Amino acid sequence: MFKKWLTIMLTMVIVATFVMPVKAGAAFDLEAESAILVDAQTGKILFQKNIDAILPTASMTKMMSEYLILEAISEGRITWDQQVPISNFVRSLSLFRDLSNVPLRQDAVYTVEQLYESVAIYSANASTIAIAELIAGSETGFVKMMNDKAAELGLEDYEFVNSTGLNNSDLQGAHPEGTGETAENMMSARATAKLAFHLINDYPEVLETASIPIKEFQAGIGADEEPITMQNWNWMLPGIAPQHDYDGIDGLKTGYTSAAGNAFTGTAKRNGMRLITVVMRTNSRDDRFNETRKLLDHGFNNFTHVEVIDAGFVPEGLDWIPVTAGKEKEVSISSVSPLSTVVKKGEEELYQAELFLNESLLNENGEIQAPFEAGTEVGSLALVYEGEQAEEFLYASQKAEVPVVTDTAVEKAGWFSMMMRAIGGFFQGVWTGVADTVKGWF
Repeated sequence: MFKKWLTIMLTMVIVATFVMPVKAGAAFDLEAESAILVDAQTGKILFQKNIDAILPTASMTKMMSEYLILEAISEGRITWDQQVPISNFVRSLSLFRDLSNVPLRQDAVYTVEQLYESVAIYSANASTIAIAELIAGSETGFVKMMNDKAAELGLEDYEFVNSTGLNNSDLQGAHPEGTGETAENMMSARATAKLAFHLINDYPEVLETASIPIKEFQAGIGADEEPITMQNWNWMLPGIAPQHDYDGIDGLKTGYTSAAGNAFTGTAKRNGMRLITVVMRTNSRDDRFNETRKLLDHGFNNFTHVEVIDAGFVPEGLDWIPVTAGKEKEVSISSVSPLSTVVKKGEEELYQAELFLNESLLNENGEIQAPFEAGTEVGSLALVYEGEQAEEFLYASQKAEVPVVTDTAVEKAGWFSMMMRAIGGFFQGVWTGVADTVKGWF
């Protein structure tokens, strides 16, 4: 953990492009109360409109439920082929097909994988609660896990009251304990984008299921029972609503309640660049996809990833640091990987490369203590834009930087070498003192 940073400024002109967070209306009209466009690799915000307004999230809530399900799978607390018990409440709720459900039976066997698919593809509410009960023992316990995970992920603007995104009033009086009878889950667009950012990067396999346009769900127990056709609510996937088809889209989660309006968290990848979008409170189901298209087009048409600094970059004149108590008196340093960022096409700006050295590793003379291994991390190289506005990320800690390490190992000097250096230093000090005295005579 870096306690304090020693900053060495290296001014250099880099041919690159920089993008500022685009304010709503600067590039195009967006018909949503709140919206955000984010680069999924760096977390850089490329467009924003009212992103800190806290609004109902409806079924976009299920991204948190999916995160906790995939986390439980990853940690071995549940398995894909594990049977999921169907409680009386889950059975009853599942029969309300208008609430986006697949009907569930208590005399049938459903696996975690089957119900998870109904959640990720069809936004099945009762299925979500069934898995929540499996993981936490109750939906109340699961909601606590949701809020705890939100705090851990630094979402900041959020409140989870159930696992589905329904209004609590739709839960037949069986809403989680400690939550209001008409409460809804709430998040800002920024918080929703943070959740999507973590879900995609921590569990990229979520997109394998979220990208399935249509799948059948076997709700009954007999071979002659008709399966339920689950059509993905993300109409931008191919084969659902041709007018909304979008090249590269593979997720992520729609939402609707009367309070939330129509909302959508989308993600698409083209030419190696993945974008995340959130639109909240659009006027219609079609609009949530139309406005998402505008955001994605804006991102893919105007931005790209650029490698600004190659791996092994050595700052001119600062390619080494002094060593104390070592067989060598200095060691060379360099960056370990390329430094890249998302940039706006066609713009060139002045950047500054800043070398940040970890002062806790250095003594008062700026020397690093031997012994140490090759590859010892001594700081980082960051790219800093010096324009009128600062670039903005989902998290304040996010920035374009790469570690800087020592190129070689340095062993501790032996006692004889240290003694000879001390003697040499003593006589050099004496000679300097004599020379200064003699100079004073003239």
